[in-house]
Amino acid sequence: MSAFRTSLRLETQRLRAQPWELALVSWVPALAALLLLWTFSTGVPTRLPIGVLDQDHSSLSRQLVRLLDATPGLHVAERWADEAQMQRALVAGRVQAAVQLPRGLAREVKHGRAGQVLLLHNAQLGTHSSMIQRDVRAVVATASAGIELNARMRRGQSPAAARQALEPLRAAPVALFNTATNYEQFLASALVPALLHILAMTAGAWAVGRELRDRSLGRWLQACVGGAPGWAGTLAALAGKLLPAWVLLTAVGLLALTALTVGRGWHPAGSLGWTMLALAVFMALSVAMGAFAAALGRSLRLALSATAFLTAPAFAFGGIGFPLGAMSFGARAWAQALPYTHYARVQVQQLQMGAPLAVSLAAPLAMLLATAALLAASAALLGRAARAPQSWGRR
Repeated sequence: MSAFRTSLRLETQRLRAQPWELALVSWVPALAALLLLWTFSTGVPTRLPIGVLDQDHSSLSRQLVRLLDATPGLHVAERWADEAQMQRALVAGRVQAAVQLPRGLAREVKHGRAGQVLLLHNAQLGTHSSMIQRDVRAVVATASAGIELNARMRRGQSPAAARQALEPLRAAPVALFNTATNYEQFLASALVPALLHILAMTAGAWAVGRELRDRSLGRWLQACVGGAPGWAGTLAALAGKLLPAWVLLTAVGLLALTALTVGRGWHPAGSLGWTMLALAVFMALSVAMGAFAAALGRSLRLALSATAFLTAPAFAFGGIGFPLGAMSFGARAWAQALPYTHYARVQVQQLQMGAPLAVSLAAPLAMLLATAALLAASAALLGRAARAPQSWGRR
C-alpha cells in the first residue's frame, strides 16, 4: 500500500505540473464527449434537403412536390428549370438528392401506363441515401395508391373493396428495439465509449512510456518501492500510477452515459447500473492495454503506435456501424479480439434490448480478468526493464 500511495501521489503531482497531460484525461475527453452528444442531440434526422426538377407541370407533379415537402424527413430546398441546374446543385452538394418528374408523367398515368419518378441520390452517404430513398418511395407509393383507389371507385367498386384489392398482401414490420430510430440512443452512446477507449489506452501508454523515454523508470520505482523492486511492489506502484487516468476517464464516460439516459428522459430497458460497471471495467482494461504496450516494447513511440492500431478501428469493427454477420471471417475474428466489440454488445443488450442480466455477465467479467492479467504482466515486464537501464530512453 505504501508503494501504491507514493505512486499515486507522484502521478497526481505530475499531472498538476503538466497541464496538457492533465487535459488528456480530463477536459479534452469531456469536451469531445459533449461535442458528440451535441452532434446527435436531434436524435432523428429530419428535413434533409432535396431538389425537384418538375418537367411535367401538371396537377399530379405539383401534388407529388407538396407530398415530398410535407414529409418530415425531407425538405424541398430547391426547384430547377432544367437538368443543368440540377447537376450543378448535386455536384456542389447543396442538396442530398434530386427528384425528376419527367414530361408526360400525368398523361402516362391517365392512359393506365406506369409513370416513372426518377430519384438521383448519392449512395456514398449511406444514411442520407437510405432515408431519402425510404421517404421518396413512401410518397410515390402513397400517390400511386390514391390514383389507383380513385380509378377503382370510378369503376364502381366500394371504397372498402377497392382498398382490399389494392393491397391484398401487407407487410407488418414491428421494431423491437429503438422504435424511434433515434441516432442519439444507438450511435452517440456507442461513439463516446469508442472515443474514451482511444484516450484511455493512450493515457496508459503515456504514463508508463514517459518513464522509459525520460530515463526515470529507476527513480520512480526507487521512490515507490525502494531497493530492488519486487513484483508485488511494482504492481502496486503501477496501479497507483494508472489510477488517476482511469478515475477521470471513467467519470467522463459515466457522466456522458447518464446524460444520454436520465438526462434525456430515456429509460433503458435493461440495467443501467450494469452497463456503467461494464464501462468502468472497459476503461480499466483500456488503460492496462496501454501500460502493457509500453512495458512490452519499452518504447513510448511503439506503445502509441500500438494504441492507434488497436483502438482507432475499434468502432468500425464493433458491429454498430456495419453488422458483424456480414463481415468476412478474418474481419469478424479481428472484431472479436477487440475489447470494444464486447463492451458495445453489453451496452446494446442492456440499454436497448432489455436482455436478462445473465446474458451480459460474461463480457465484463472477462474484461476484468484481462485487466488483472495485463497489469500483472506489465509489472513483471517493468521489473525486468528496471534491471536493464540501457533499454531506457527509447522514444
